[in-house]
Amino acid sequence: MSRPLPGSGSRGRPPVRRTAPLLALCLAATGLTSCSSADTTPPAAPAGITAQAGSATSVHVMWQAADPADAVTNYQVFQADRLVRELPADKTMVDVTGLTPQTAYAFTVRARDAAGNTSAPSASARATTPADKPEDRQAPTAPARTTGRADGPRSATLSWAPASDDTGVTAYDVYQGGVRIHTTGPGETSTTLTGLQPDTAYTFTVRARDGADNSSPDGPPVDVTTTPSAGQGPGTAPAEFTATASPGAVTLTWTAPDTGRPTTAYELHVNGKPVTVIQFGAGAVPASGAAGVEHRLTVTEPAGTRWTLKLRARLPDGNWGAFSAERSIVLVA
Repeated sequence: MSRPLPGSGSRGRPPVRRTAPLLALCLAATGLTSCSSADTTPPAAPAGITAQAGSATSVHVMWQAADPADAVTNYQVFQADRLVRELPADKTMVDVTGLTPQTAYAFTVRARDAAGNTSAPSASARATTPADKPEDRQAPTAPARTTGRADGPRSATLSWAPASDDTGVTAYDVYQGGVRIHTTGPGETSTTLTGLQPDTAYTFTVRARDGADNSSPDGPPVDVTTTPSAGQGPGTAPAEFTATASPGAVTLTWTAPDTGRPTTAYELHVNGKPVTVIQFGAGAVPASGAAGVEHRLTVTEPAGTRWTLKLRARLPDGNWGAFSAERSIVLVA
């Protein structure tokens, strides 16, 4: 079971679906006095829909993102003929909650564009919720091992060791950057993720979940860097990125990307937001190795604060390159 990652498309505006020309030919000889270019073509029905029971009262539904040319603005999720969720175009997965234990459900998805055209329903995806175990408060064990490999510029395969639970694992959830982006069934210990960006470093973790919706801790993180696509030069992501907390400080180290020129600036993101630009000569100094860099941050946040960090280099053309792998730390006193 696979799906594209959410938010993995272009950062620019999505292409607009081609409709009738904005300026139609209106010849006086025909007697026409006006022309219309209204979009009346519905998007294609969503493809690749899957449904997986996540607990006794919830089902995780996923589908493939629409073609950008369809200019989809939102998706509608139906259980049988009942609309249960409506989501913006950048969301292609949802948990449908409030369901009944030990019950079979069928789900379909429709796509809707800016002109109000709605697609035909997708193929139906079916799932049966497990029995309710209201007294189950014990979370599964974390998957003990995670491995990953890039399958090309836009896909990767993850594998993990099975987890255990006193009442049985019902699902495995894949997280990237602290966000759940994929769910597989209890008998699966590998999956393929699609829709990734070329020449990009990703950090994935896997959690196990049981029928009472108890989630395990994260399994070991695994870094996967997709390959460059045709026509791309060397990778632009900083490599071997580490983050180490010490009292009142965080030390960052990484290997500079090969851009053909010295890299003079890096943009640091903390908890998903840009916080500073690290300049050579302003705190960034060579570490071991000619391409190694080390930078020390002074922190004032209280001990126990959790940070996720990643960075990217400014390229010789002035654009930002690909992000490094993401690291998670807890500040110490």
